[in-house]
Amino acid sequence: MRPVSLLAGLLCILLLTGNAAAAPAPGSPRLTPVVRAVNAAAPAVVNITSTHIIEGQNVSPLEQFFGFPEDPFGAILPPRREKRVSLGSGVIVDGARGLVLTNAHVIAGGDDVTIRLQDGREFAAEVKGADPDFDIAVLALRGARNLPAVAMADSSDIMPGETAIAIGNPFGYNHTVTVGVISASGRTIHSKEGVLTDLIQTDAAINPGNSGGPLLNLEGRLIGINTAVSAQGEGIGFAIPVNKARRVMDSLLHGGKVSPQWLGLSGEDVDQRIAMALGLKEARGLLVTAVFNGGPAQRAGIEPGDVILALNKATVADRRDYLNILRNQLPGEPLEILAARGDRELRLTTTPVPFDNDTARRMMEARWGLALQPTRGGVGIVDVRRDGPASFLRRGDVIVGLGGTRTASLEALVDAFRRERMANQVLLHVVRNGREYYARLILR
Repeated sequence: MRPVSLLAGLLCILLLTGNAAAAPAPGSPRLTPVVRAVNAAAPAVVNITSTHIIEGQNVSPLEQFFGFPEDPFGAILPPRREKRVSLGSGVIVDGARGLVLTNAHVIAGGDDVTIRLQDGREFAAEVKGADPDFDIAVLALRGARNLPAVAMADSSDIMPGETAIAIGNPFGYNHTVTVGVISASGRTIHSKEGVLTDLIQTDAAINPGNSGGPLLNLEGRLIGINTAVSAQGEGIGFAIPVNKARRVMDSLLHGGKVSPQWLGLSGEDVDQRIAMALGLKEARGLLVTAVFNGGPAQRAGIEPGDVILALNKATVADRRDYLNILRNQLPGEPLEILAARGDRELRLTTTPVPFDNDTARRMMEARWGLALQPTRGGVGIVDVRRDGPASFLRRGDVIVGLGGTRTASLEALVDAFRRERMANQVLLHVVRNGREYYARLILR
């Protein structure tokens, strides 16, 4: 053996010996509960890459720099294709079926979703279902079986002050671990996308790219899906409790969506004039204007003239808040209502019921004074009540949008109506004789 080979062999032995010695022995104080929890769960934490291809009209250099409306040399440029990539995290909750839980906003608009495991394997993912109202999505890894999965805990017994561990891929740094405590539970956050209720608050660092990753307890069990961080302060992050995420996942896998809920009432915003008339300290809440017979609101004792101030301890500022909070309500779960009746506060409990498509459609047609039917590309008007708020519309018109949302089907229009059902006016996008226009529907 030549000297150089002998030296190389000795170096290999030393490196191997050093690596073996680097692993702490069983019982070492370095093997803390946090380390054991991370070791148990980390193989099930995944990196999610969602890509979306956007096509647009290309612009010639002459038009870009000199403002020519077209290329004077007659050059024909191919359409511009722009790839947008978003990164996030997720966690495998069913290794046998290759199911991953993540946030809906992580994969929103993605044409292709790729999953990368800690061991380097990559899989294409199919979106089995997503619900933006709950910010939960379920993915299935194609061709993957017998994968590592995290065990799910019962998030109903989490305790403020207990250790919380977040694992994710912030800023592209794969499998980053942060540790903190459970700061509180039952939190509500508002954003331009809507309202998320019943959240876990933690000071374990959650950064961009952590979204969709797991929040763990010291047993290495899943207690929440990381979803948001406060823009107002450091060390304030939020996670969706696993009990809620699990129920949303089951609904998405078996029905494709979570059934929307309602209380069987109508209402309007409390403005300063109404607040003064009712003797309220401030102009906020939902003034109940109608209660439907046999509905949850009537059974709970709600009456017209009551003002709903909070749902499940989440403040109701106006009708938009009221509807958004209900959109985050799971079927079959009780709802706590704080209401004002004169100078008294009422604390009531009831269980919302499904706001099914047939009920919503009947309400929409009655409120708008229309009869509708599905048609190609939208929803066709088959009859108009002459004394109704939509009397300016005609039979044969086609509704293709509501409030800035495209509604290519009757189901989409009904779903959009649920979100706007208490509005005093809505903007309709209508097609008449092949021409599109917008019409404002004033409701009283």
